[in-house]
Amino acid sequence: MSGKRRRLAWLRPPQAQPGGVMSLADHLRELRYRLVIASVSIVLAACLAAIWFNQLYLLLMQPYLRAVDILKENAPNLNPTTVISGVTAPFILVMQVSLIAGLVASSPIWLYQLWAFIAPALVAKEKRYALAFLGAAIPLFLLGVVIGYLIMPQGIWVMLSFTPATVPVTNLLAVDDFLKLTMQLMVIFGLGFLMPVVVVGANLIGVVSAEQLAKARTYVIFATFVFGAVATPSTDPFSMLALALPMVVLYLIAELICRIHDRRKAKETAEAN
Repeated sequence: MSGKRRRLAWLRPPQAQPGGVMSLADHLRELRYRLVIASVSIVLAACLAAIWFNQLYLLLMQPYLRAVDILKENAPNLNPTTVISGVTAPFILVMQVSLIAGLVASSPIWLYQLWAFIAPALVAKEKRYALAFLGAAIPLFLLGVVIGYLIMPQGIWVMLSFTPATVPVTNLLAVDDFLKLTMQLMVIFGLGFLMPVVVVGANLIGVVSAEQLAKARTYVIFATFVFGAVATPSTDPFSMLALALPMVVLYLIAELICRIHDRRKAKETAEAN
């Protein structure tokens, strides 16, 4: 029985001493434990995603289907068609979609494992900041992903509308390329929506002040539109504006939060003196 316990000991995280003090070996065992749990959760979620691949595929293809409906109303001569090329392409497509879906679906688990690995080394104030960061980052990232998904039909329609329509034309769209474009756009929108969290976090730790943010506002807005133009893989102006405008609004909200924080901090400092 004791031998079995020793063999399974790696499945349990080592216990930290008071204050979060751990030896290097314990840190490595802790890291191994967290990585195993995170990896298993991703693999299991990916397997479940593979079981429901057809439903996932239909969900990811909805922006294309809606864009085609819009295109047929405005340019009936155009006939876009999706294709899969190659013997192994269908299998690779299933693996790619399932893995990405598993990574997203299991994100609460592996994010918690990341938090559990870092948390013992943080003091109470740092834990509050970290929890606030995660609490704001996750919904903002998901909001960006959803908005990226919702604007896809318009972006696809704009790009497909450039196809010459003087004679009937069939536009062959590779499914793997389209899904890659869709997922890239959703991830970019998600990351773009994290900007206010980063700005407020930098203000809380004293890296930037609200006054500095106000002075840099014009440059940030310009840089945001440049980022929207460069980052969106579809390169259409609709996607650029759909990314840049919310980022500008979120930056202004972050600036307001930082201004409130700076005033409160200045007031507390004045009262302490």
